[in-house]
Amino acid sequence: MNETPVKQQSTGAYYGQAVASFAIALIAVAVGIYRLEADGWVRAFLGIAVLYLTTSAFTLAKVIRDRQEVTQIVSRVDQARMEKIMAEYDPFAPK
Repeated sequence: MNETPVKQQSTGAYYGQAVASFAIALIAVAVGIYRLEADGWVRAFLGIAVLYLTTSAFTLAKVIRDRQEVTQIVSRVDQARMEKIMAEYDPFAPK
């Protein structure tokens, strides 16, 4: 009984929608900061804050994904060990 988990992949449409959504949001914020009636220093600070928030969000997503992948690998190793033990066990063997 060898069950391998199905690797889930997102479709091209989902990927495209995610990229488009991110681009539209980033452009909208950039235009909003540019059109803001404030001093240049305020706009520069908001621009840097948006860039920092964006890079932090990417880093957080990567850390969460990496942690999930490690959990899946450990789970698969444990499952392989258990299958090996069960395959080698003979309940009718003399003790």
